[in-house]
Formats: sequence, structure tokens, C-alpha cells
Amino acid sequence: MTASPWPYPRWIAHRGAGKLAPENTLAAFRLGASHGYRMFECDVKLSADGVPFLLHDATLERTSNGPKQLGGDASNIAGDHPWAALSQLDAGSWHCAAYAGEPLPSFENIAHYCLQNDFFLDIEIKPTPGLERITGEAVAQHAARLWQGADVPPLLTSFRPESLQAARDAQPLLPRALLLDTLWNGWLEAAQSLGCVALVCKHRLWDATSVAQTKAAGLRCLSYTVNDEPTVKRLTDLGTDGIITDRVDLFAPTA
Repeated sequence: MTASPWPYPRWIAHRGAGKLAPENTLAAFRLGASHGYRMFECDVKLSADGVPFLLHDATLERTSNGPKQLGGDASNIAGDHPWAALSQLDAGSWHCAAYAGEPLPSFENIAHYCLQNDFFLDIEIKPTPGLERITGEAVAQHAARLWQGADVPPLLTSFRPESLQAARDAQPLLPRALLLDTLWNGWLEAAQSLGCVALVCKHRLWDATSVAQTKAAGLRCLSYTVNDEPTVKRLTDLGTDGIITDRVDLFAPTA
């Protein structure tokens, strides 16, 4: 089976700019863009009142001052709080003083930034545990609204098949990709049943066999998180299609 034309750049900046700026913030996107990147990966989940926003972890302590700001008795689960409270958190000081006060961004603000600059987006649907379907549906609905009329829609990805299925049910025309950290039994069949256009695998999972199987099914092969030159060469030689990297300072996104 022949894959459909692929509209996305080969190089994708992980969480905006990898580890060079506070992940999943507008500051990170701007830094990644300053290194020439045109496609960005980010994590999106829902606030308690249903607002999509960027955050990787289920909890707040690693990348924000949430536990301190919200009070000792408050839940540390990000999705337990309304957007009005989450939007006031400092999501930059943990990285370094230069980013003090950098806020958690809403998905809508990041979408506007990408659309206004002709950037591409790889959205990992990152649900609070128990909200897999609700999050998949909400992210897909917001993405379809925000990118209405755009030439290239965002790519929706997730480790959770339930989230991708909900996204497909809500907005079947948005492209989807299954994320894999292991090649569990039935991985390729699951991607096909979800109507995926790609698989996004931990880079070590790609070899001649897995690449051939994926391409024979008409799907693209993307890799995370690739931070050294030998791995880039190996993946290039295998004929993979996309590289997600933290090292926006090391790799020039030439294609």
C-alpha cells in the first residue's frame, strides 16, 4: 500500500524546544522557531472546566509552582483545577530564573501562534487518567475549529487508543498517529483500526522489519526522542519519515 502525500516537515521540536526552555510553553515554541524549526510537538490535557492546555505530567509539581501557589491542601492533579487557577501558575521558574513567570499556555493560544506563523503541530493527547475519551474528543473538536480552512491540519497522537478513537469519532478528517513505547501484540492492527496515518515510536523500536511492516500498511514512521547523530543516521538509513528531538541546537531542520 502506498502512503498518502506527507505534508509535515521531517524535523519536529519536542515540547517546543526540548530542554533548552521550559517545556510546553510559548517561550519554548519561540526558541524552537528561532533555531529554524517549523513543526512542534506538545502535550494537551483538559482543565477541570474543560479548557485544553499544555502540560505533560498528570501532576503539577515538576514543571510549575502549582503545589505552592494553589495551597497545601489543594490537589496536585492538574486536571482537578479550573483554567482560571491554572493560568496563573508559574511554569518557567523551575527551568531557570530567565523564564520566571512564564505561564502555562492554553491550547488555543498555541494554535494561534502556530497558525499565524505557518507552523505545524504534533499534538499528543495526554489525558488525566480516567478522562481518555473525553480528552480525545475535546482536543479533536478544538483542533478542528481552530484549524478550520487551514491547508494542513495538526497531527493528533496518543499512547491511548481510547483517546484516538474518541478523536476519530468526533473529527474523522483530522490525521491521527498511534504512539508506542513497545511493540505490543497487535500494534499495527490497532493503528490500522484507528485509521492512523502514522506510527510514532520510541526510536529503538524501528528496525528494517518494523519499518517495512509499517510502510507496507501505508503508514509513516516517526521517532521520539532522538538526540544524537548516530541515531539520526540509523533512522535516515532505515527510511523513516519524522524525527522528534530535544536538540534543536544540534540539528538544523533542513527538511
